[in-house]
Amino acid sequence: MEFLIGFVVAIVIALTGVGASVVTAPLLILFLKVPVDIAVSTTLAYSAIVKLIVVPFQVVRRQINYRILGIMLLGGVPGVISGSVFFKHVAAHGPKTALTLALGLIIFFTAAWHLYRHFRPANIVRAGAERSKWLAAITFPIGAEIGFSSAGAGALGTVALLGLTSLTATQVVGTDLAFGLVIAVVGTGVHLIGGHYDAILLAKLAAGGVVGGLIGSGAAPKIPNRNLRFALSLWLLFIGLQFCYQAATK
Repeated sequence: MEFLIGFVVAIVIALTGVGASVVTAPLLILFLKVPVDIAVSTTLAYSAIVKLIVVPFQVVRRQINYRILGIMLLGGVPGVISGSVFFKHVAAHGPKTALTLALGLIIFFTAAWHLYRHFRPANIVRAGAERSKWLAAITFPIGAEIGFSSAGAGALGTVALLGLTSLTATQVVGTDLAFGLVIAVVGTGVHLIGGHYDAILLAKLAAGGVVGGLIGSGAAPKIPNRNLRFALSLWLLFIGLQFCYQAATK
């Protein structure tokens, strides 16, 4: 089951661009009954592994703007370290329901953002590149949120890039994936120090993720993803609400 989850999630990521963490963590918690703190840390590590497979395809296709990526990392790296340290404190001292609530809220708003993008007009005019200097200030809280909940890099990073740069759609995807990779690697390092992960589970997820990432990345340019992204976002919207309800009733 773990291999299958890793395989399917990696294909979904490659085809839709929806983040590894926002899909993986709910599957681990709901279907494998993994505790929330273990699921978050293990998912963050799995996200880093999958993006190590996917991002090189973006490099080859020249879809990464390295200047913008550098500005994003100025805020994102300190942010993810701060969020990961705070996660370790909550995981050790509680309340654990805070982790469930945070994950539920991030999943819900990530899904809502993807649904908004599904219906928004295609000819929206974006801001000029001169506003990219504000990216570091915005990516600090994004990094902190990723360190704490493992989820949201794709949606939140995309919002920042769309609002503050004039990158093309393909550059937004590639640059955001590269940002997510670096943030996931740094955050994983902090999480692993705390010991809140399952090495065997991670290995099985990673094995499926490597295969799925290669297959999905190769097939992505040939497969329309709009309807798949829409259906996935609806499911995540429901899951996010369910997690929030569970946290509120405990």
